[in-house]
Amino acid sequence: MSLTPQDIARIANLARLELQPDESERLLTQINGFFNIVETMRAVDTSGIEPLAHPVAAIQDVALRLRDDVASEPDQREANQRSAPSVERGLFLVPKVIE
Repeated sequence: MSLTPQDIARIANLARLELQPDESERLLTQINGFFNIVETMRAVDTSGIEPLAHPVAAIQDVALRLRDDVASEPDQREANQRSAPSVERGLFLVPKVIE
């Protein structure tokens, strides 16, 4: 996939950017270079390769240092919801904004 100068102009318009012609050309070259890198990576056959939990695991064993999932503060839900205009079963109620 590669972009055209018209694509860059459209993106700039949507982003409300005012690009000079040389900036537009440089951006086109950079983005198309990025897309070339992505296409090269997509072309690599990765079937049969297990995903890694950590990139260093490919060269050495890694023990992830995970902490225990423990509550560090007391439950203050009721105190926090006292000032809310409307609460039901521990949830804040808000007006419907999408019909």
